[in-house]
Amino acid sequence: MTITTPETTFATGLSESDLRAQDLSVQEQNASDYKALAAEVKLRGLLDRRPFYYITRCLILVALFAGAFVALFALGSSPWVLALAPVFGILFTQTAFLAHDGAHKQVFTSGKHNEWFSRIVGNVVVGLSYGWWQNKHTRHHANPNKMGKDLDIDAGALVFTAQDAAEREGRAAWWMARQHLFFFPLLAVAGLDLHIRAAQAVLGKEDIKARGWEAAFLAIRLIGFPLLVVLAAGPWMGLAFLAIQIAVFGIYMGGSFAPNHKGMPIIPATMTVDFLRRQTLMSRNITGGPLVWIGMGGLNFQIEHHLFPNMPSGNLHKVRPIVKEYCRDLGIRYTETTLVGSYRIVLNYLKRVGLKHADPFECPITAQFRSR
Repeated sequence: MTITTPETTFATGLSESDLRAQDLSVQEQNASDYKALAAEVKLRGLLDRRPFYYITRCLILVALFAGAFVALFALGSSPWVLALAPVFGILFTQTAFLAHDGAHKQVFTSGKHNEWFSRIVGNVVVGLSYGWWQNKHTRHHANPNKMGKDLDIDAGALVFTAQDAAEREGRAAWWMARQHLFFFPLLAVAGLDLHIRAAQAVLGKEDIKARGWEAAFLAIRLIGFPLLVVLAAGPWMGLAFLAIQIAVFGIYMGGSFAPNHKGMPIIPATMTVDFLRRQTLMSRNITGGPLVWIGMGGLNFQIEHHLFPNMPSGNLHKVRPIVKEYCRDLGIRYTETTLVGSYRIVLNYLKRVGLKHADPFECPITAQFRSR
């Protein structure tokens, strides 16, 4: 479908029935669609807090961190200590998932308790600024894949829209044409970039609540953990350890978040789409069973998470069949694929945008639906 707006004309890969854009009466009807779904979900108790679920997750992580630190000092400067570095990268990412849940008010009934839980866990353990992340992530949830609104599709080392691609020339165009080849290597430095952005946010002019606390918490993590590693493993082995840990952290974090929206349709800032369709059509679920659920911290149920952001992540698999059937009844496309399949889609999307060989706003999986 081609949609013309004052800003741009492009193909979204979505049908008229997918979006039903702009008509106010239709928008009102579409809004009621979500209210009916939300009422059923609430009636089933799926929005209720799950304290024992989160207590269990916290205790498991504490035990694993304790074991990892004991092993770190036991191995010392032995080359075998480098095998422990990926373990810390994985544990930090799993902790980031926990902080993410708290930031979405999934852990406690009190908003203040959730806020401080995420501030402490995110800053002290993971090394990410809660305030910076919250500012950015809130905008993403409000307008996923919406140009000018979702900071996750802003141009940077990678380009996601035709408008941004058209501005790249010379060496930047050369890089862009090969950006799909650099996707995973870039993730290896994404963890370091997250730490740097966190420090810049709390030390800069960005609006950060409890800035003093965040600065203190970040210092504990970003100075304290490297110091412990160097004390345990020595300077050179410690630096190698930190390089591996940060690379694993970046790849794991990026590899968990990228499959959820990259390669899904992008819409202009001027388009109005109701909440149910906005969150469903721009998101992708990842299949794979409990191993994927645990590995992605519940982010594999991205559609359900976007529809019910304050639902405990342990309930997302329970609401999935309800949402899927509801979308089928309303004729709303519900997208899910395997983890490997999602990476293939993301890389193909980046290639298409970079080479400008195809309309980058058309969802790469649209052809699958057209052929059915």
